[in-house]
Amino acid sequence: MSRIGKKPIEIPSGVNVQVEGRRVRVAGPKGELSREFRPEIAIVQKDGSLVVSPTQDSRLAKSLWGLTRTLISNMIHGVSQGYEKRLEIEGVGYRAAVEGNSLVLNVGFSYPVKLEPPEHTTVAVDKNVIIVRGIDKEKVGRFAATVRKVREPEPYKGKGIRYEGEVIRRKLGKKAATAAGAGK
Repeated sequence: MSRIGKKPIEIPSGVNVQVEGRRVRVAGPKGELSREFRPEIAIVQKDGSLVVSPTQDSRLAKSLWGLTRTLISNMIHGVSQGYEKRLEIEGVGYRAAVEGNSLVLNVGFSYPVKLEPPEHTTVAVDKNVIIVRGIDKEKVGRFAATVRKVREPEPYKGKGIRYEGEVIRRKLGKKAATAAGAGK
């Protein structure tokens, strides 16, 4: 039994939720999201909250139960408060800028890398920090991962794009490795 799926989802004030069959539409102060869910899961709106339950007693329905509840909860949180991911750029000459709606990265390639954020997602740059904001948690996370993938942090000097607070395990260089082996 799903412990996450059993908990009802509280709908905060200012958020409007409509359940139309398998489609759930959530509107709030930051925007509107809509998603269609699998038929194995029933979604019912009662007394200012949503209750998610499986319609069948199958393994698939039980596995989708907690997932569906979490996805709806993320939609409600997104339209009421939003999501944010922060990435740091580290390296000499590495920089980012916002041109129009797109993000332009100069991270050591012979050409600038231009990335377009998905809908409901905005990008801002503050010195060496890239801030990705949006109402859809999945799109914010995926775009932040795409930005990080352009120049992942390397383990020797730590140069690259990393999440804020991410710790990169550093490796010793060639000289340190040979000096350690020479003492045998």
